[in-house]
Amino acid sequence: MKITATGGGGFAGLSQHFEVDTDASPAGPALEAALASSGFFASNDHSQAVVGADLGHWTITVDDGRRRHSLSFVETGAPPWQHLLDLIRSAA
Repeated sequence: MKITATGGGGFAGLSQHFEVDTDASPAGPALEAALASSGFFASNDHSQAVVGADLGHWTITVDDGRRRHSLSFVETGAPPWQHLLDLIRSAA
């Protein structure tokens, strides 16, 4: 499974990009479990109308060979997307 996370924003306006292949990463099983428990493939954008120049905006894309799904959200620290993003960052 291929997972990418691309984000930017915040005060510095930096862009970040992370890629993880769950078959090659030691964190692969934890990432796949987090995706399954979050309902990622059934979800759409869960961003609320959050305002703040210091908030990051992220898109996570997952391709498992049978399907490809992307989800965009504002980084507010709220689960489940923050937990998933943290796992991706640590695995990349």
